[in-house]
Amino acid sequence: MNFVPPSEHQILVFLVQLSVLLTLARLLGQACKRIGQPSVVGELAAGVILGPSVFGRWLPDAFGWLFPADTVQSGMLFTVGWLGVMLLLVATGFETDLALISRLGRAAVLVSLGSLVLPFVLGGLTGAVIPDAFLFDGEDRVLFGLFLATGLTISSLPVIAVILADLRLLRRNFGQLTIAAGMANDVVGWILLGLIAGLISTGRFVLGEFLTTLAGLALFLAIAAALGQRIVDGVLKSLRRRSVGIGGWVTMSIAMAVGLGAVTQALGVEAVLGAFIGGILLGRSRYARRDVEEQIETITSSILAPIFFATAGLRVDIGLLADTTVIVWAVLLVAVATLSKFAGSWAGARLAGLDHREGFALGMALNARGALGIIIATVGLDLQVFNAESYVIVVVMAIATSVVAPPALRALVSGWAGTAEEQARLKREEQMAQNLVIRPGHMLLPVNDVAACHPVASFIGHAFPEEMSVTLVEAGPDETPAEIVEQCSDRLGERRIERVHANGAMVDAVEAQLRLGFDLVVDAVSPEVEWPNADGLTRVVLGQHEVPVLLLRPTPGQTANSLTSSGYRRVLLPVSATKPSRAAAELAISFAASSGAIVKLLHVNPTEAPSSVQRILRTTFRSHERSVGSYADPVGQQLLSGVVRVAAEAGVRCDRIFSDHHSRAEAILEAADEHFCDLVILGVEGQEVAGEAFLGQTARRVLQRSPIAVGVIVLPPR
Repeated sequence: MNFVPPSEHQILVFLVQLSVLLTLARLLGQACKRIGQPSVVGELAAGVILGPSVFGRWLPDAFGWLFPADTVQSGMLFTVGWLGVMLLLVATGFETDLALISRLGRAAVLVSLGSLVLPFVLGGLTGAVIPDAFLFDGEDRVLFGLFLATGLTISSLPVIAVILADLRLLRRNFGQLTIAAGMANDVVGWILLGLIAGLISTGRFVLGEFLTTLAGLALFLAIAAALGQRIVDGVLKSLRRRSVGIGGWVTMSIAMAVGLGAVTQALGVEAVLGAFIGGILLGRSRYARRDVEEQIETITSSILAPIFFATAGLRVDIGLLADTTVIVWAVLLVAVATLSKFAGSWAGARLAGLDHREGFALGMALNARGALGIIIATVGLDLQVFNAESYVIVVVMAIATSVVAPPALRALVSGWAGTAEEQARLKREEQMAQNLVIRPGHMLLPVNDVAACHPVASFIGHAFPEEMSVTLVEAGPDETPAEIVEQCSDRLGERRIERVHANGAMVDAVEAQLRLGFDLVVDAVSPEVEWPNADGLTRVVLGQHEVPVLLLRPTPGQTANSLTSSGYRRVLLPVSATKPSRAAAELAISFAASSGAIVKLLHVNPTEAPSSVQRILRTTFRSHERSVGSYADPVGQQLLSGVVRVAAEAGVRCDRIFSDHHSRAEAILEAADEHFCDLVILGVEGQEVAGEAFLGQTARRVLQRSPIAVGVIVLPPR
C-alpha cells in the first residue's frame, strides 16, 4: 500500500482552514444564542461568509489560497466535518428515548408518512413545471423532478437535533417524535437518493441493487435490535472490569459508533444512521458512564459540529441570486418545501390524534433540511442533473428552512406546556436530574441477611423510582433460600432486576460487582450488628468512595414478614444545612410519597451540656422541645420550611419538631420515642479514620441505640 501524505503546504492550509472556520463559527454561534437563536444558524452563516458569496467576492486571491480547488485539500476539511456530524448523531442517540417513542408509535408512523409523501409529490410537480433554464443541458425532466422531490423529502436530523437541544425541547413528546420521524425521513431520503443516482448513472432502474440495499438495511436494524445491545453491554462491561480510564472509554465508544456508521455507509444508506444507532445502544447500556457521554458531547458541540455546519455553508454562492428568475424560483421552492413538510406532518399528527399545535411544531421542526439538503444539491450538480441555477435554489431552500425553523418553532411552543401527562413527566425528569440519590440508574443490593431482606426490599420498592434497576447478589442456597430471594424481588416493584449468584464468599462477589459501576449501593445491615463493629460486607461497601451507600438496619427483633407492604408509617428526618441532609430528605420524601407515611422533621439547636439537675428535669418534662411558633432560630425555621415546601409538592404531610439539645444523637432518639416514629433516616458524608470507614458520632450512636429501624445515606467524600 502506498501512503501519499499531504504536502507541507496542504497541511498549513488545512490548519489555517480549521482555525478560521472554527473561530468564526463559534463566535457567530454564540452570538445567535445570545439573541435566542440556535447556534447552528450562526455556524451555517459563518460558512456562507467565508465562502464564495462574501469572502470569495471581496478577496478572491485570499479565498483562492485558503480554499483552493484541490481534491486532497477539500477532502481533508470535509472529512473532519463528517466526523463531526457522526458524533453529533451519536450524542443525539444518547438522548433518544425508545420507550417513549414506542408509546407514541402510531403517531411516529403517521407523522413520518405525512412528512415524506406530500413533500415528494409536490417536489415532483415543481420539477415538472420549473423553467428549462434550471435543467442541465439535455437532462430528462422526469429525472430532474425525482431528484428535486428527494431534496424536499429529507429532513436534516443533525440540524433538527441541535435546534431541539438548543431550545430545550428534545425531551418533549413532540421532540422525540421529531427525532423518530427525522430518522425515517433521512433513511428514506438516502435510499431514494441512491436509487435515483444509480438510475441516472446507468440509465436504467437497477432493481437488484435497490433490493440489496433494503435487505441489508433491514438485516442491520434487526441485528442491532436483537444483538446490538448485548454486544455493546459486553464491551462496556469488559472496560469496567479492567478499570479502563476515561480516555479508553471515549475511544471505544467512538470506535463502536463510527464502526456502525461504516456498516450503513457500505449499505448505501449513509454513515450518520449507523452512528445514530450506535449512540442509542451506548446510551441505553447498563454499563455506560455518563461522563463519557459528556466528554463526547463537549468535543462535538465545541469543535467538530461547528466545523461541519460551517463547511456546509462554504458551498453556497448567493451571488447567483442576482438573477430575478432565480430569486423567484428560490422563494417558490422554499415555500413549497416549507408548506409541504408542514402540511404533511400536521396531517399525520392529526390522524394520530395529536392536537393542532403539536402537529404544527412537528412540521416546523422537520422542515429543516440543513447540510443534507446541500449534499443532495451537490450530488445533483456532480451528476449533471442540476446546473448552477438549480443548484443554488436547492441550497438556498436547505439553508432557509434551517434558519426559519428555530424562531418559528420557538414561537409555536411559546406558552405551550403540553398535556398534563407530559408536564408531569418533564417535571419529574427535571427534579430527578437535580437529585442526589433519587434518580434513574442502577442499584446494587446484596441479599446477605434473611431477616433484613423483606423490610429492606419493601423500603426500596417504595422509595426509589422504577427507572432505577436493581442487581441482586445472592448467596448460596444454604445461606439464602430461593423463596426468600423471590419474595425480595416481588417487593422491589416493577423494575428491571438482575440476579447474580455468589459462587464464593459474598464479600468477593460484591467487590467484583462494584467494579462494574453502580449509582447506589444498598447494604441491609443485620439488626444484631453492634456498631461500630460492622461486618466485612459493610466495610467493603463503605470502603468504596465513588457512589452513595444506603445502610438500612431494620428494627431489632423484627421478623421477615412483620411489615405491611407499605412499610414504615412515621419517619423521623433530622434536617441540617448540609448536602447529606438534602440526600436524606430526598429519600424520606420519596418513600413517604409512595407509601403514605408521615414525615417528622427535626431541627436540633446545639446547646451546652446540662447539669445533672437539668438532665433530670429535661427527662421528666421534655422541656427541650419547642412549638413552631416559639422557636427563635430563623435558620432552623427556614431549613424546615424549605423541606416542607418540597414535601408538599410531592403530596407528603410533614410535622415540624424543634429541639434545643447538647447532643444531636440524643435529640434524635428522644424525638423518635416521643413522636412514635418507626424509622429514622440520616444523611452523612463518608469519612475514613485509621483505614476504617467512619460515619460520624451521631450516626454511630443512633445505629447503636435506636430501638427502631434506621436508614443512613452515606455520600462519597468531597
